[in-house]
Amino acid sequence: MRPVSRILLLLALLANGGTLRAQSTGGREPVLVGYYAGDGTDLHGRRFDQLTHVIWCFGHLRNDSFIVADKQVKVLRDLVGMKRRHPRLKVLVSLGGWGGCADCSEVFAREEGRRTFARTVKALLKRTWADGIDLDWEYPAVQGYPGHAYGDGDRHHFTLLVRALREELGPAHEITFAAGGTDECLQQGFEWDSVMAVVDRVHVMSYDLVHGYSTRTGHHTPLYPVPGQQLSADRAVQLLTGLGVARDRIVIGSAFYGRVWKDVPPQNNGLFQPGTFSHAVPHRAMDTTITAAKGWVLLRDEAAAAPFGHHAGRREYITYDDTASVTAKARYVREQGLGGIMFWQLRDDAVRDGLLDAIHRALRAP
Repeated sequence: MRPVSRILLLLALLANGGTLRAQSTGGREPVLVGYYAGDGTDLHGRRFDQLTHVIWCFGHLRNDSFIVADKQVKVLRDLVGMKRRHPRLKVLVSLGGWGGCADCSEVFAREEGRRTFARTVKALLKRTWADGIDLDWEYPAVQGYPGHAYGDGDRHHFTLLVRALREELGPAHEITFAAGGTDECLQQGFEWDSVMAVVDRVHVMSYDLVHGYSTRTGHHTPLYPVPGQQLSADRAVQLLTGLGVARDRIVIGSAFYGRVWKDVPPQNNGLFQPGTFSHAVPHRAMDTTITAAKGWVLLRDEAAAAPFGHHAGRREYITYDDTASVTAKARYVREQGLGGIMFWQLRDDAVRDGLLDAIHRALRAP
């Protein structure tokens, strides 16, 4: 960074009470953020007018640099091109994802690693006209993908990473990050006071709360805790606010896919029973595969605000979000004064009358 730029940065830091981040979201309408990890062929007809942000996924680390494959740069440019028709839309790039951050702990432990990463992020944003970066390191200081390194030092190194990014990018670009929705991730992974002084939002992954390694069924994306399961979006919000995170900086998550378990006994319609994770079902396929005509009994846990289903003949169980549950989440965002709602991911939704439409209606209702 040039000396003059460092002086301007210092003045900006002083003007913001020693921190530098984009303008507070207080008083603004909640964000509606969609992740996208497709090949770009299914973008036509998507309701980008309903989104405030779309996050392209994923770039990775190579020799400390942020790398995006050439064929994916085209997808990113196509997303940025949507801004011509939807000028309020912001497009962010994302690092990592599940299984995509093998070197994060080692690279971000080094100052030169953090600096090189920040410089290469800035170069990509300049080249593609994207609006910022979302960090999806799964997970700092907590075990994530099997075999990936992690350690206690990740917690502070993440703080240094977002500071390096903000110094390099300045206040005009957005910096957000995804955080696991478990107590362990939220309590052990981040120095919240320091991190939230720099970034724009935290995107809480309040889905996959039962996941591919779970041997007991449950709700993978519930809004509220219930006696059989405490992990939920509401629990994460209460934990974060207790840690001093401002409500208007917290974005909760919804899932545009269901998770299916096999070998599940029929007791309690398969809920909170032993089983083995089998596969995921995108929302766009739910109305043709998970139906009463195909033998499914579809139910709702009203206390959790979460749908689920059981197929007695096949001994299968499914947990998912539907129109009613994402509507409840959007209303919760408004009632609680949260920063917004995000979802994984856009390509899993129906092109028309899908979950995005339901969230948008509830989030923007007068």
